[in-house]
Amino acid sequence: MIQKWFFLGLIICVFGCKSVDKKSIVRIPNIEKKETEIPSRIPFKDTVTAKKDANGYLVGIANRFDFQDSAYKEWFDSRYEEYTTNKQVVNEISKHIHQLTIKVFMGTWCGDSRREIPGFYKILDETAFDVNYLQLIGVDRSKKYDDYEKDLTIFRVPTIIFLKNGKEIGRFVEYPKETIEKDFLKIVSGQSYKHSYVDYK
Repeated sequence: MIQKWFFLGLIICVFGCKSVDKKSIVRIPNIEKKETEIPSRIPFKDTVTAKKDANGYLVGIANRFDFQDSAYKEWFDSRYEEYTTNKQVVNEISKHIHQLTIKVFMGTWCGDSRREIPGFYKILDETAFDVNYLQLIGVDRSKKYDDYEKDLTIFRVPTIIFLKNGKEIGRFVEYPKETIEKDFLKIVSGQSYKHSYVDYK
């Protein structure tokens, strides 16, 4: 009886460990994946060009380090430090904002820009937003700067435009309807939102 089970086990082992005949393999054709036609999230690669104009206003492509110039540092740093965000709202913003690119038009001569832009940067910092996907443009009082405002209808600053796959999903204009982070959350999460000048022509 023991010998019977021994030979049975030996047969199972031999045939069970047998390599598979290559001819018996069913080959699955290599189906090439079709790439999505939706544009990817592309970082801005503009060179920083911002300079002070004759009036001392910052004009051109800028970044936050430009605000460390003595002409702007005091109001930028003080407003940044004094602005307290709603952490719960910022956490919700963080769930959506990393899919987006942001384009900002602001004026260092503008009281609204001086009030909102430092808080805007604080929200970006707290969401760990990659600033390679942010383009900030300093404008003069004419609110014109080359082709960067083309087809965007910039009539008040600051104007903060949120884009997904290259298309605008909403914008913040001049001042918040509630708070800057609550307004941002509505935009980035796809909720209904109308800025204060939506009917302006």
